[in-house]
Amino acid sequence: MEYKLVIAVRSDLELSRGKLAVQVAHASVMAAFDAKARHRKWFAEWWAEGQKKVVVKGGTLSELHGLRTKARSMGLTTALVEDAGLTELPPGTVTCLGIGPGPNAIVDQVTGGLKLM
Repeated sequence: MEYKLVIAVRSDLELSRGKLAVQVAHASVMAAFDAKARHRKWFAEWWAEGQKKVVVKGGTLSELHGLRTKARSMGLTTALVEDAGLTELPPGTVTCLGIGPGPNAIVDQVTGGLKLM
């Protein structure tokens, strides 16, 4: 597989498994739609390969913002997820960041040093 989507989750929040799963799903869908609009070739290749996704520990809110800035500077699409505040978290709490989908080599320059969830 040559393309992937990485979701970096804040590791300083105590999310239930269900909340974590939903937030990662939000990031995946948002990032995919953005990539389809902005990077049609990358999206099409990622889709054809089976939509590889990787979930990593993203650190704190400021670290997520740093990842977002770096990803955007490299031409990758990003999707920052803010919780609606209906269950576990206050409204507007940033939970995770989708990066890509894009070529593995570019995505890895942003997220390659992060630990898997």
